[in-house]
Amino acid sequence: MLAVTLAVVSGASGAAGADGHELRPASGSADAASARWSWPVSPPRITVAYRAPAHAYGPGHRGIDLASAVGADVRAPDDGVVAFAGVVVDRPLITIDHGDGLVSTMEPVSATVPVGTSVQRGELVGTVATGGHTAPGEIHLGARRDDVYLNPLRLLGEVPRAVLLPCCEPAQQPG
Repeated sequence: MLAVTLAVVSGASGAAGADGHELRPASGSADAASARWSWPVSPPRITVAYRAPAHAYGPGHRGIDLASAVGADVRAPDDGVVAFAGVVVDRPLITIDHGDGLVSTMEPVSATVPVGTSVQRGELVGTVATGGHTAPGEIHLGARRDDVYLNPLRLLGEVPRAVLLPCCEPAQQPG
């Protein structure tokens, strides 16, 4: 029986974890070419990674938290229409409908554009505020397709490919 190890190849896209490294996809890389979204804050630095729940109602972290500064600009990750801009419980947030069932939500963000506004990728849509589960100076970026949460890194072209590598010596056959 041949054993294999699953290795993650990050390529030129750099670190995509909560290690404080900036993420810089190389132009022309497969990850950069597949990126549909752009980063809402710059420079991008993930402070809390996406953690998928075991089931629809299970615990997890349904998005990524990004370091920034209170008052910093927040930009639309892609073209769309502002579907919600307001306060939910204790934090301001903005939701953008990107079409085809895809929605982004960023919080805490004080929106500078009203509901119904068409926005373009990279366009200013608000500023980093405070509230919610993020530390001051951070925002949470969430993504849903047809009401199912997904890792925003998939849309940012930052999820490393998984590659199977040989792990061990083949088992000795009794002789």
